[in-house]
Amino acid sequence: MLRLLDLSGTTASPVQLRRLLPRATLDVSSALEAVSPVVRAVREQGYAGARAATARFDGVDVPDPRVPAQALTTALDELPGPVRAALDESIRRVRVVHAEQRRAVTDVEVRPGATVTEKWIPVDRVGLYVPGGIAVYPSSVVMNVVPAQVAGVPSLAVCSPPQRETGLPHPAILAACALLGVEEVYAVGGAQAIALLAYGDAELGIDPVDLVTGPGNVYVAAAKRLLRGVIGIDAEAGPTEIAILADRHADPGHVAADLISQAEHDPSAASVLVTDSAELADAVRAQVEWQVATTRHRDRVRTALTGPQSAIVLVADLEQGLEVVNAYAAEHLEVLTIDARKLAERVRHAGCVFVGAYSPVSLGDYCAGSNHVLPTGCTARHASGLSVQSFLRGVHLVDYSQAALAEVAPHVLALAEAEDLPAHGDAVRIRMTPA
Repeated sequence: MLRLLDLSGTTASPVQLRRLLPRATLDVSSALEAVSPVVRAVREQGYAGARAATARFDGVDVPDPRVPAQALTTALDELPGPVRAALDESIRRVRVVHAEQRRAVTDVEVRPGATVTEKWIPVDRVGLYVPGGIAVYPSSVVMNVVPAQVAGVPSLAVCSPPQRETGLPHPAILAACALLGVEEVYAVGGAQAIALLAYGDAELGIDPVDLVTGPGNVYVAAAKRLLRGVIGIDAEAGPTEIAILADRHADPGHVAADLISQAEHDPSAASVLVTDSAELADAVRAQVEWQVATTRHRDRVRTALTGPQSAIVLVADLEQGLEVVNAYAAEHLEVLTIDARKLAERVRHAGCVFVGAYSPVSLGDYCAGSNHVLPTGCTARHASGLSVQSFLRGVHLVDYSQAALAEVAPHVLALAEAEDLPAHGDAVRIRMTPA
């Protein structure tokens, strides 16, 4: 089922590696044409434009998108006990981890009388998008809301697609919002949700947001691209991906289960095993065939695992394997080797690294305490996962006395002259001249 890519006898350059390695594709550009009129309609008509798009794309008409408070309460009351307990524990662990991410104010005395203070200010208002298509993700509510709350964001709005039966987001999503104390929830999905968050609706009292976070499909990604600048965005999330770096000591059943678990998300999901053991590769292939036959979403999984984005990559040794996974820059990377922690410490490019046999990606999806909103499509080479810092802005306070300014004034004047910006120099010079 999984194709084999043998790199064990090759020495590929970084350019060659990027071209050779399997990768899920996200053609956001092709979706822009479909999304542009939706975004324009929302900009011009407010929620009326979003309502029409929801009726057209989701097959449900929602006259008022605001989810009533009673619906949130009811969803929480009807949430099965084990699911509520799991969400409670997930929230607790995510809070514990994210509480340590908040940066302190720093005061730096550059010279006597010359200080630069860096303070961190939360974004005023954030829109959080929670998908509701192939799968439902109450866990994504946790991963988006908790860091925003820890950051001190004063205003949060959640958007999630309405279900055809009720005209409301999935009850598990509503229950998660209720658990977290989020009261402003809208039954809007897709590109129209991102546009509504960006532009708001004065008549309905929906204020525009400053930042939108959360994953979504290609149309959500396209809307984010179109609206970047009107709003800040976390990322254009692409198909989910897992890479596993494993040696002969790894349990093939574990490896197969983890590859399948990621393929379960979406037919475009990428599952990649990198190993220096041909024996493990064969054993994993056999396990995949056996386990896929018994999994609930076998058709979706089989499509993902047989697609060009998934493969087993055979390497000469773990050093080459490390080179390959760094070039791949996976959203999720598992290291299942002897001395896994030592090798994991050398990983430079990954959204999140899962170390050893008992730290599967599924743990990170729900209850590790880490955040599961992570960079995809090789963007882990330059981007981070969602964190408290995603919702904070660093602002410098520059405070110089007259004496401190006088001390550095000759350097300011010299640089202003070098850049042919004499008025810059004059703005300092005038302060040095007695009245």
